[in-house]
Amino acid sequence: MPGIILATASYDHTIKFWDPPSGGCYRSIDCGEFHINRLEITHDKHYIAAAGNPQTRLFEVGTNNNTPTMSFDGHKGNVTGVGFQKEGKWMYTGSEDGTVKIWDLKAPGCQRDYECSAPVNTVVLHPNQAELISGDQNGSIRVWDLISNTCSRELVPDGEVGITSLTISSDGGLVVASNTKGKCFVWRLGDDDTSRFEPLQKMDAHEAPILKTLFSPDTKLLATCSADKTVKIWSTKTFQTVQTLNGHQRWVWDCAFSNDSAYLVTGSSDHLSKLWDLHQGEAVKTYSGHIKAVNAVALNDLPR
Repeated sequence: MPGIILATASYDHTIKFWDPPSGGCYRSIDCGEFHINRLEITHDKHYIAAAGNPQTRLFEVGTNNNTPTMSFDGHKGNVTGVGFQKEGKWMYTGSEDGTVKIWDLKAPGCQRDYECSAPVNTVVLHPNQAELISGDQNGSIRVWDLISNTCSRELVPDGEVGITSLTISSDGGLVVASNTKGKCFVWRLGDDDTSRFEPLQKMDAHEAPILKTLFSPDTKLLATCSADKTVKIWSTKTFQTVQTLNGHQRWVWDCAFSNDSAYLVTGSSDHLSKLWDLHQGEAVKTYSGHIKAVNAVALNDLPR
């Protein structure tokens, strides 16, 4: 099993695996007409999930078997969010069909189904592994308590402005939502009651839609990817811009931090993915090979 797994997905319907130092592509999965929205690698690096329309497919990482090992069917629209419980016991998805679902990786069918009443753009799992937070096109954020099996909180930060991305800090203390107007909203989460959102900061981060927002693993940085072709890196102490990463020629759709929070991988409509050294503030490697927009990236460089 390689130490660093870096994968990208594109509107060209392929998933490509890259050797980060050399920039070479060592595996490409042709997904036919399957449109991919999101990629997520399991913590143990055994599988990669490709969330698409309308299902999510699971591929083996450490082999050349390009046939999905499992397909999760049940959504009736684009699957826009996907992630795994930390021990890999289950997977969660969110979809434009207005639902969030939970899937057991060893059993067929979906185990839980939460109705959001609007197309879901983003869903994330709290580090406590007991709550999901979803954001939808109508501007609502909902907290789903997996123990009580209910929606424990709903908030609407900016009226009917679509929530594009959510991220939770690894210590569970902060949550950030971004929207189609380029704004970010930061809340502090209660230690005992995570449904208590204490407003901390509102940022006019970009003048175009933010397509992805993501905390660094050490929680010191926040990345925002935008349709304005830039990625901004923010300090989570001051919520001021630390760096603006310029280099992509079109929309920047997705990003992923390295485990040490020193590097960022991005994917853009310019068909390229880039590896940025955040100490230098510049791209140190460009991954080229896709023939359409790179709209999803996934990185797992966790130590074995």
